[in-house]
Amino acid sequence: MIRMHREAGVNILRFDRPDKKNAITGEMYLALAEGLKAGDADAEVRCHLICGSPGAFTAGNDIADFLQHAGKGDLTGLPVLTFLDALVRAAKPLVAAVDGLAIGVGTTLLFHCDMVFASPRTLIKSPFVDLGLVPEAGSSLLAPRLMGHQRAFELLCLGEGFSAEAAQAAGLVNHVVAEDELESRAMATARAIAAKPVEAMRLSRDLLRGDRSDLLARMDEEARLFGQRLSSAEAVAAFTAFMAKGKG
Repeated sequence: MIRMHREAGVNILRFDRPDKKNAITGEMYLALAEGLKAGDADAEVRCHLICGSPGAFTAGNDIADFLQHAGKGDLTGLPVLTFLDALVRAAKPLVAAVDGLAIGVGTTLLFHCDMVFASPRTLIKSPFVDLGLVPEAGSSLLAPRLMGHQRAFELLCLGEGFSAEAAQAAGLVNHVVAEDELESRAMATARAIAAKPVEAMRLSRDLLRGDRSDLLARMDEEARLFGQRLSSAEAVAAFTAFMAKGKG
């Protein structure tokens, strides 16, 4: 589930399915999208904060749930795409507090955040190619821009896990903070953002982000290829092996 509450101008969205390492279901994606949209529509909200559970930001897609939604290869209306659209269009600053696993979309959503805090035990990993798939969330465009081609290839194509320190060196993480201080540090920053002049913050953030049309186009292209790949022999074999492992 997704827990949401607001505090001091901050819209807090929390992955709260710790028994499944916060693996995200379609219902959770829709809740996240609605949470972002509702926060953007509320004049009292000045910043979004996304966080998880101790040791698990999110393990990414709940694979069984995802395959139920996407089994036909047509991603139109898929809940994850609804969330990603809300994420890229979020009108207010986004802060993330990452502790432990940040897998798949748990990694790629960070490219849309304005500030990211991570604990030393964080593992950032995107095993899309291992599942016979391609990167999503515009990461194929944003990652090379942020960290250069070689590091982006290592993360998105080789699928190597990045520690918090490696992610900080690559520019994806702002600060590495001890587990017991992580959320308080992220919340303090979110509150500081919320206390800034609203219009000046909005204009400045928009200038930094620039025109998003290329990003939206890349996300559409990724989704098209992702849908095609779901029915490929490589993906079917990879998902079959993954599900069998989970039952073992």
